Amino acid sequence: MEAHQFVVDASNVAAPASGRLEAIARRTLDITVAVLALLLLLPLILLVAIAIRCDSKGPVLFRQRRLGEQMTPFTVLKFRTMTTGADSTPHRQYVQGMIRRAETPEANPQGSLYKLAVDNRVTRIGRVLRRSSIDELPQLWNVVRGQMALVGPRPVIPYEAELYPDSYLRRFAVKPGLTGLWQVSGRNERTYDEMVHLDVEYAETNSLWGDVLILGKTIGVVLRGKGVA
Repeated sequence: MEAHQFVVDASNVAAPASGRLEAIARRTLDITVAVLALLLLLPLILLVAIAIRCDSKGPVLFRQRRLGEQMTPFTVLKFRTMTTGADSTPHRQYVQGMIRRAETPEANPQGSLYKLAVDNRVTRIGRVLRRSSIDELPQLWNVVRGQMALVGPRPVIPYEAELYPDSYLRRFAVKPGLTGLWQVSGRNERTYDEMVHLDVEYAETNSLWGDVLILGKTIGVVLRGKGVA
């Protein structure tokens, strides 16, 4: 994948006002749930890995640089859902166009934020993994490593942040999440600007109890496939 340089002013990223005990409790919850989930889902993970290798040539995992807490770069993990060597240019142009049109939601009437409506880069098994959100399971390892949390804003691709106004940067005050307020509030049915404001709202008001509620809602959202592109 082509590497892109980016320069973003992080001076407007403020740390969240959460207490030390709550931070410890949240990290304990993250590690406990992530480790248990990885162990319980190991048979499914192995089956998915075999299916990906049988469906198309290439690695099982897709690795991509994202921006985490305080805009620290890290490598996010997903199950590969596209053909090997797929060009990221169409997605980059699509997302950057949405950011520029963030004040005009009618420019994106179908509301599909991060998946192009017709994308021939996606493999057959990849379509199934995306619809079921199973492609996100490897991010549990990102949670164990402390790069992500169970709940938080969506991890941002650097070429998105290149165009961010200052008001968007507040989403980087907390770790990105495997799920979050945006994911349980319509997901791809939302406009880009609505998505960012939900992420900012979470970063400014997050709490342990709020995380528990979002995790509970996530189960229903995934089972219904609501807002998935």
